[in-house]
Amino acid sequence: MSDTSPEPVETPSETGVEIDVLQWLDEMGWETYGKDGGYGATVIDQQYDRDLSEVVYWEILKEQLIALNEKLDEREADRFLNSLQRELRTENLVAANEKFTQLLRNGKKHTYDDGETEYVTLVDFEELDENRWIAANQFRVHREKAIRPDVVCFVNGIPLVVWELKSATQGNTYQDAITDLVSYQDDVPRLFVPVLFNVAADDLEFRYGSVNAPAEHYYPWRDDDTDLGNDLKEAVVALFQKQVLADLLDRYVFYEEAAGGDLKIVPRYMQYYATEAILDRVEDPDNNSGLVWHTQGSGKSYTMVFAAWNLLERSFLDNPQVLLVVDTDKLRTQMENTLSNIEFPRFEVAESMDHLQELLEEGSSKLVLTTIQMFEDVDAEVQTNDETVVFVDEAHRYMEKDLGISLQAAIPDAQHFGFTGTPVREEERDTFDNYSPEGEETLHQYSIKDGIDDGVVLPVHFDVRQQEWEIDESALDEEFERSFADLDVEEKSEIIRKHVTRSELAELRPRVENVVLDIVDHYEEKVEPNGWKSMVVTPTRRAAALYGEELQKLRDPEDIEVLVTSQGDDEKLIQKFHTTKEQRESIVQRFKNPDEYEDDPKILVVCDMLLTGFDAPLLKTMYLDRNLKNHNLLQAIARTNRPADGKVNGEIVDYAGVFASGNIEDALEYDAETRNHAAKDVDELLDDFEDLLAETMNLFEEVEKVDSQEAVNNAVALANEHRAEFEDNYARLQDMYESIAPDKRLETRGLRDPYQWLNRIHLAYRRSQRDPDPEEDVREKTLEIIEENVDVGEIKNNTPIYKISEEHLEKVQDLEPKAKATEIAHATQDHLQGRRTTNPRYQRISQRVEQLVNDWRSGELEAPEVAEELEEAEKEALAVGEQRDELDMSETEYAVYSALTDSYDVADDEAAAIAADILDGFEEIDTGFDGWHMSDRVRKEIRQTVIRTLVGEHDRKDLYDKEGLVREIVEYLIRNEQAEPDESAPAGG
Repeated sequence: MSDTSPEPVETPSETGVEIDVLQWLDEMGWETYGKDGGYGATVIDQQYDRDLSEVVYWEILKEQLIALNEKLDEREADRFLNSLQRELRTENLVAANEKFTQLLRNGKKHTYDDGETEYVTLVDFEELDENRWIAANQFRVHREKAIRPDVVCFVNGIPLVVWELKSATQGNTYQDAITDLVSYQDDVPRLFVPVLFNVAADDLEFRYGSVNAPAEHYYPWRDDDTDLGNDLKEAVVALFQKQVLADLLDRYVFYEEAAGGDLKIVPRYMQYYATEAILDRVEDPDNNSGLVWHTQGSGKSYTMVFAAWNLLERSFLDNPQVLLVVDTDKLRTQMENTLSNIEFPRFEVAESMDHLQELLEEGSSKLVLTTIQMFEDVDAEVQTNDETVVFVDEAHRYMEKDLGISLQAAIPDAQHFGFTGTPVREEERDTFDNYSPEGEETLHQYSIKDGIDDGVVLPVHFDVRQQEWEIDESALDEEFERSFADLDVEEKSEIIRKHVTRSELAELRPRVENVVLDIVDHYEEKVEPNGWKSMVVTPTRRAAALYGEELQKLRDPEDIEVLVTSQGDDEKLIQKFHTTKEQRESIVQRFKNPDEYEDDPKILVVCDMLLTGFDAPLLKTMYLDRNLKNHNLLQAIARTNRPADGKVNGEIVDYAGVFASGNIEDALEYDAETRNHAAKDVDELLDDFEDLLAETMNLFEEVEKVDSQEAVNNAVALANEHRAEFEDNYARLQDMYESIAPDKRLETRGLRDPYQWLNRIHLAYRRSQRDPDPEEDVREKTLEIIEENVDVGEIKNNTPIYKISEEHLEKVQDLEPKAKATEIAHATQDHLQGRRTTNPRYQRISQRVEQLVNDWRSGELEAPEVAEELEEAEKEALAVGEQRDELDMSETEYAVYSALTDSYDVADDEAAAIAADILDGFEEIDTGFDGWHMSDRVRKEIRQTVIRTLVGEHDRKDLYDKEGLVREIVEYLIRNEQAEPDESAPAGG
């Protein structure tokens, strides 16, 4: 036996994460409590006698106030603190937080006993080490409810950051921490009145979010220049530098008025570092420009706002004027709204060229918002303020053109900063040359890869669809020669060059029809079931109109919107889809906000519109039939990469060969990182799926993959043990699978079976997570009591059963009229009761019988007359069933046939063919689950099947245009499927 004692083994836990965080803060100069594993806040509580109902260490704050404010003595400090305590009231948390933030920034007004009034400093932003920076764990607060955040950071005794930490090794993640923080804010809002932001973290991930922020607005923080190989430590070391926290508190917080309630805006790390880089560059006497390249969706607008505010409010420039230049009235309006909503100080909107000239001549220290177009007639060298700084939004679009030259001429001595998500590098247009000093690529860059890593944008995958062309070359040559026999070779060649172009080919209707069929199949199979939407991008307005027309044949026309404009000399096809500015704005709103509208479009068809600046998280798939390149292609890709709940990636289905083998480098002439992360081949998505599937299956390596209760039980136990990783991996796998399937490689590479196995384990795992329903317990107990104490007697039915048949008609012949009428009425009504809504003929007969009975009861008809009429109705009802048998149709098929022949005058043979095809399509729809008939998805699929059959297969758009026919057929299909009549029953039985 060895004398050596085994090394102690400590199980990873939340406590370990707490201790590490406190240790890192300690190394950065914070005063820390609890890094020994104890309750650090309890130590300070005892030292300063804090009441657990208080959220501020008042004694610490009192000491600091006296130290920071020369005139404040102990007595005045007590008076001041009594006043300050009232600022912690929280009728509205964000409003209270805004007010307290202003106190921390600017101080609070205080009138001394001698009558003198001055602002008392709460935080010294000049000499940061004059403040006390304290971090303690397990800070307990008992007010309306009791909470205990894991770590709280204080400045001068005032809570500045509240942390909640989890350990993934215990099955919890930062998402669980966010949930806890939201609960803490509801339970004890007073704690969060002074707080700058909250932190939610686990062993592997760090997220921070402002007070009252929803979970999706908790972001990572990274250091531009440091890679420690540990995301959590890197975030703590970068963000909790005293200077960074002081900067954020003093110069980087806005409060925005919003429809759903006011929001607190705290910058993301790329916004902070880019702003700091701009401020440093402005102070650099050797350089007067720079390019900020931040990927689409990363918040460039707020970066400009943060930079402008810092330039105007900081003291290193005496009299700065900031110009914020955009290139459309729409963007100007959006930016104006943003500035107004955050109550940006000292800004003015240039309303005209003359107004802009006045503002430049005046040179006042303010932010001037203008469009580039307003510089067209502004005088050269109109600049009077030599401390003018220009921020150009979407700098790649126009600075190389005449308007850019006009801007440079008007303010030649200004400092220029360009902002773009898609810079241009071409011979005649180079965004880098326009803004970057020699030897510098960008002043600050936030790449697509950075955005994907941070979850700001999603990866995008492309799928190239090669279209086969069957060409009869000899017939083509012969026809060409016949048509143009009078032209020489050169003239014929010119015709080919002029008319046989990519755009012309894209407008061939047979090609469009084939592509549309593929689009509809892809959309209905992979996009629509998950609630996502799509966009079709075409090379010309005519192509857009063609796509719209063909799509509306196969889909509900309300699902399709074409966004083009037309001129008077355009052909009728284009004019048919013309939209006004107001109509387009309405379409966009309905597309982006389906919950607010009943008729939201599902697929947008565009040529040039919406390819830039259009953010719709529901847009998952772009069907690309246009040869886009470089910044135009990056802009288009970015339309699909906006995050949404449950969305894992965007998707480009390429019909134009943009991403075809060998073309990707030509299409995206950027650096390798940008090119590699802008869009990935769907094959790479399959590889990613295979890797993630293997990683997830490794969690169950010790489980035998057999059909047994024991195997499932063991797998569920492991799923619970690795809860966070399993749930995250499965959600990603599910979305990937839906993007890939059906693909035979799922089978050939052996991926389908393990994925299906995981599906079953996930289902069992979810059921294991369900807590017992207390109401269910009460319900079961109640039923037990009833069962034990109530005798249920025999079910009795005294209502006679009437059977309708030929024999029945013979049987009633000898009855007197009143009895005969009663007998037939009951029999016919009973026969039609379950059928009246399943076939238009039964419905008409039923209505006729009801009217006859009502007329008889009211005395308008006598019994003999009613009996005769009812007998005819009974015979007609029998004939319906007999004809169905003769035609050898099911009840469902016959209902559709009857609707077509009776109400819409369709010939019998054609009606039978249409009905059969509709039924074939209907039978492919999944109706094998409870409540299918109430599912909007199923009803839509049925409607699409009916439309596709009428219009696409039988070329009967006239029937589709008939008011109510499609709706009527849909209802007959659903009702007959629900009814499931006994096909073996005799006619009329």
